[in-house]
Amino acid sequence: MKDPREVIIRPIITEHSYDMMSRNVYTFEVAKDANKIEIGKAVEEIFKVKVVKVNTLNVKPKPKRVRQQPGLTRSWKKAMVTVAEGDTIELFAGN
Repeated sequence: MKDPREVIIRPIITEHSYDMMSRNVYTFEVAKDANKIEIGKAVEEIFKVKVVKVNTLNVKPKPKRVRQQPGLTRSWKKAMVTVAEGDTIELFAGN
């Protein structure tokens, strides 16, 4: 099994993901080769919570341009993790 810190790359903090936290759904950027089982176990081990459900999606690259040079943004994998009722993940420890 992979190290949990290799599976979970970073939390995604947007207005939408912040609203989802009230429903115990937390959003993370994860490794592209990680599956739902690995993601769930990694979140349980890192944050000491009970994971109920994991939804994943691959974020496709968008076309961008720097000056006259066209290119694409990077592709990455997003995971929305639902934790058990009563469990919370403190993403802003110290604030």
